[in-house]
Amino acid sequence: MSAFELLMLAVSLSMDAFAVSVCKGLSTGRAGRAEYFKAGAWFGGAQALMPAVGYFMGIRLADIADRWAHIFSFVMLSAIGLDMLKNAAPDAAPAGEKSMTAAVMLPLAAATSIDALAVGVMLAFLRENILVAAGVIGAVTFLMSAAGIKLGSVFGTRYKYGAELSGGVTLIALGVKILLSYK
Repeated sequence: MSAFELLMLAVSLSMDAFAVSVCKGLSTGRAGRAEYFKAGAWFGGAQALMPAVGYFMGIRLADIADRWAHIFSFVMLSAIGLDMLKNAAPDAAPAGEKSMTAAVMLPLAAATSIDALAVGVMLAFLRENILVAAGVIGAVTFLMSAAGIKLGSVFGTRYKYGAELSGGVTLIALGVKILLSYK
């Protein structure tokens, strides 16, 4: 996977966290550096951890499923992308909880990073470097989540639909590219 493809994968995976962060920023109201950092740390940390977990699960299966990796990757990325498209509701209500405690943020971080677990399995099948991939995914999500808090506090949920839509389309396109490039 090229650096550009990895970056696009990271941006796509961060769209759920970005959308939730925008809603969180809206409900929080006036957000500052502490809120930017908290959202980035929770969402970025979860997005970095989950591909690593998925990768190590996938390594156990990689030798068996090596010849099916391209099909598996296509199916997984397309399913995740289609789910993002399905959940891209332009009229979705913002999250109402203003708190950013662990009790509030942990479930949000877990829910937005489930797709990264599946991507980790795919990365194992493709024999990608998980340390680099998880680091890029976590860093991009950190930045996107911090920006989401800021944007949410300034603009509201106006861009949630576009973020989810572009993330879903990008994941599906990456899946198609992997399927078509199998030799």
